[in-house]
Amino acid sequence: MNKQKRLEIFQRLAKAIPEPVTELNYSSTFELLIAVVLSAQATDKGVNKATAKLFPVANTPQAIFALGEDGLKDYIKTIGLYNSKGANIIKLCRKLLDDFQGEVPQTRAELESLAGVGRKTANVILNTAFGQPVMAVDTHIFRVSNRTGIAPGKNVLQVEAKLAKNVPKDYQVDAHHLLILHGRYTCIARKPRCGSCVIEDLCEFKDKVYAA
Repeated sequence: MNKQKRLEIFQRLAKAIPEPVTELNYSSTFELLIAVVLSAQATDKGVNKATAKLFPVANTPQAIFALGEDGLKDYIKTIGLYNSKGANIIKLCRKLLDDFQGEVPQTRAELESLAGVGRKTANVILNTAFGQPVMAVDTHIFRVSNRTGIAPGKNVLQVEAKLAKNVPKDYQVDAHHLLILHGRYTCIARKPRCGSCVIEDLCEFKDKVYAA
């Protein structure tokens, strides 16, 4: 795919999605970090239901750490993998208090030193909270990047590297959410809505699907 086509794809996506933001509810960087850790293999809607009860009670490292594992799990038990997530979040809060004065760090290496935080979660925080032009490649971004031809790759690291290279400069910060939301609502997994897609004529997917 050439440079001009990629530029037009992002211009159209930006016009179709004027507010490319996360659908997780949060009011601080720490709340976002907890929500993203909880969102692994879970839906944003499910996470928002749990944090709507958790955050009014505990939304700082001190407050969540004070809940303890059992106390925290009472709030997140509706979310998949809640046992391991609860254990990781308590460890994460302890490390924030011990090593970072209770503040969420702003580098990938420091974020990845926190329990339950891998490269994808770290990239989400760097992008969403700190406005850095990094790509957290989830299933939606992986699918859209490969289907469209924007940044084809066999694994998430290949796709991330190609996105970093191929996304036009003006869209590098917003690309993460533009691609997620496009994948979540239009370029869906089983039956993409090609007939209502704003980039259908630019997309290089060979098996396009149109309503009968």
